[in-house]
Amino acid sequence: MGRLGFIHEKLDIKILILFILSRLPGEVDPETLGDLCRFDGGIDYFDYSDCLADLVETGHVTRTETGYSITPKGARNAGTVESSLPYSVRAKALKLLAPVAERLRRAAMISAKHSVSDEGCVVELAMSDGKGEIIHLRLLCADENQAELMEKNFRRDAEEYYQKIAEMLSKK
Repeated sequence: MGRLGFIHEKLDIKILILFILSRLPGEVDPETLGDLCRFDGGIDYFDYSDCLADLVETGHVTRTETGYSITPKGARNAGTVESSLPYSVRAKALKLLAPVAERLRRAAMISAKHSVSDEGCVVELAMSDGKGEIIHLRLLCADENQAELMEKNFRRDAEEYYQKIAEMLSKK
């Protein structure tokens, strides 16, 4: 039985991968990228994996321990060939990309890390608005567990914490 969908050929799969990565604001984890690329129904996991590996090997895509991102070479080539994808495929991909792109943009604006030294465990929490840092906190913690909890909570609700701190400091 033939596969469904518009994308079947390896070249089209590579173009779709580049199309998707070129519209994401940063690195994307392997599972999310796979889900975004295999929405069409015509792409199986093995063809997708082979094409992604080829794009990494040719320098179109960069792979790190946590995910994938497009290189300048990949972005240049994607812009040249993406119009060869069927319009319906591009439109559906863009619709699926929107929430992922928003999540990646938000994650890029929030920083949470900790370090342990002779003075103790220090957590640094920061948030930017895309133009510059709007809050940066450096706190001494009891231990690494507390620091990790603070990082997790800040990543989840950074905007709310910023609002609460601003309100507390603005009281007369």
